[in-house]
Amino acid sequence: MRKLKLLACLMVILAITAGLSGTSVRAADPVKIRWFVGLGTGSETEKIPVQEEVVKAFNESHPDIILELEIVANNDAYTALNTQFAAGNAPDVVGPVGIRGRDQFPGAWLDLSDLIKETNYDLSDFDPALVDFYNVPGQGQLGLPFGIYPSFLFVNTDLFDEAGLPYPPAKFGEPYVDKDGNSVEWNMDTLRTLAMDLTVDTNGLTPNDEGFDADQIVQFGFGAQWTDLRGRCSLFGAALPVDADGKAVFPESWSTCTQWFQDAMWKDHFHPNGPYGGSDILNKSNWFQSGNIAMVQVHTWYFANLNDSKFNWNLAVVPSYNGKATAKLHADTFMISKATKHPKEAFAVLSYLVGEASGKLTTLYGAMPARKSLQADYLAKLGESPAFAGREGMNMQVIPDSAAYNDNPNHEAGLPNALESSDRITKFWTALENDPAFDLAVEIPLLVADLQTLYDVK
Repeated sequence: MRKLKLLACLMVILAITAGLSGTSVRAADPVKIRWFVGLGTGSETEKIPVQEEVVKAFNESHPDIILELEIVANNDAYTALNTQFAAGNAPDVVGPVGIRGRDQFPGAWLDLSDLIKETNYDLSDFDPALVDFYNVPGQGQLGLPFGIYPSFLFVNTDLFDEAGLPYPPAKFGEPYVDKDGNSVEWNMDTLRTLAMDLTVDTNGLTPNDEGFDADQIVQFGFGAQWTDLRGRCSLFGAALPVDADGKAVFPESWSTCTQWFQDAMWKDHFHPNGPYGGSDILNKSNWFQSGNIAMVQVHTWYFANLNDSKFNWNLAVVPSYNGKATAKLHADTFMISKATKHPKEAFAVLSYLVGEASGKLTTLYGAMPARKSLQADYLAKLGESPAFAGREGMNMQVIPDSAAYNDNPNHEAGLPNALESSDRITKFWTALENDPAFDLAVEIPLLVADLQTLYDVK
């Protein structure tokens, strides 16, 4: 009897054990994270396969997350993303996208500060100035450095040699050494003096010479190429035409800037005005490529324009104003939607895109990596590109050095009623560069009043 009871107990135990072994604890389903591409670059057909490879590699190394790629053509991306936000169906990660694209959706992005702290994210591979570039007052850390397009001076060294003038400095803080061996601060005043010496009319005269003909200029000294008023004025310091209370302002640095450029175009004649800027002499607005301008400020994306250049050129740093140099920056990164239901997993994706996948993606997008550890390889490959073919002694270090002097706040940062406000600022600049009688004392207050009206539109 006792044996039967023991046998019965044993059978019960076996049954329970069998039942438990046949009922495994179900693992949590992987979290799906949507990556939206198209607001910036990335939607081009030839770029899609590489992004798909990045997604595949991420998914293979992160079994708890399923990353889904969502690509929308650039022309449709703003509308598509705006619709998703409005419908409560926002993607988790968006990018690559620049400052202008990011700020089309104010208040939509997650502050990454807590996630950076919680994960003990290593920021040491980034220049602190680039990390701070994405720290937006009142909104927080909206991104991490990824792909950058610094600006600097492109210098036509043939024109300098012809004039017997030394080149501008290639390092921030270094003085300009003139032809007599005198060292002077490399600032906006020195740039003006040098640019006037490099501006020439059909008779070989400069604006410093009696008889100079401003209607027959064949060579200019300096130009801020392919940018707007906000980009040009960054040379005089980073500033926005709106204050912390949302009121329209015309920054003091802009007052100096607009007067400087007006004089440069209509009085000193070393910077192209509107008619000259679109003329054949300056290759119909592609100024530096024409070979008829000594210096321009433009970004890294301009190099492709010099693949077939017939003149010698090099790079130099932008001059300072009031002791501070500011080199406007274009930059792309990825943001996390504030509406994401899975911020930690989204941050894992973002970390991967700006980390392990950074080299592959910045190459794909044509950007310089923000990571210092990847920049030497970028510069080496850039030096092998057609624009640099056969050229020695190029000041390549100017490129990464300039990123640390970025304009923060950025010249592409969002404004209230952004499209119409930007259009009004563009009209102001267009009038200034085309009308020698443009009255700044009258037009600046009018601009501020118009901007305030636009800012007040809800």
